[in-house]
Amino acid sequence: MGNSTVLSNLSKDFSLEDWMQNPPNNTEWVNGELLEKNGVTLKHSRIQANLAYYWRNYKESSGQGGQVYTEVPCRTNKQGRVPDVAYLTPELINQFGEPAVLPQSFPLIAEIVSPKDLAEEIIAKSQEYLQSGGEEVWLVFPENRWIIVITPNQRLVFISGEVVSTQTVLKGFSIAVDELFA
Repeated sequence: MGNSTVLSNLSKDFSLEDWMQNPPNNTEWVNGELLEKNGVTLKHSRIQANLAYYWRNYKESSGQGGQVYTEVPCRTNKQGRVPDVAYLTPELINQFGEPAVLPQSFPLIAEIVSPKDLAEEIIAKSQEYLQSGGEEVWLVFPENRWIIVITPNQRLVFISGEVVSTQTVLKGFSIAVDELFA
């Protein structure tokens, strides 16, 4: 996820609608301001690539189809967000195609948490995703090797030595926590 810096020179004349049309790279639209996503480390990027790879392979081998993305823009109820990894179901691809920005949350989202991220902000972001079409959010904590899986009615914690699995979207996917962080 990384932390964010306000791009004040762009923010003044830039609306959420502008962001929806053409989101500048490495930005999110949060609380009326254009923020730059930063703080991405090599470890963050490796885990992001691993998860996208495993989700992509699974959606193919299981025949569930759909599409897996990294750093892809979507609109929540009032923000413009860019999840680290996201899965879009075949049904939603049929409904929306592939617009510049998905007009709702992705059904399955993973955020890789950096040491600088604030717990309150990460939890708020996961709730925001779930309130705008998201069905399952993975919060991935590389330093602790924890993965918290959040759905509208449950929160599960998976730690090193355990196997994490999807709960509602991309059903049947599972992977050893340690393999994801390898």
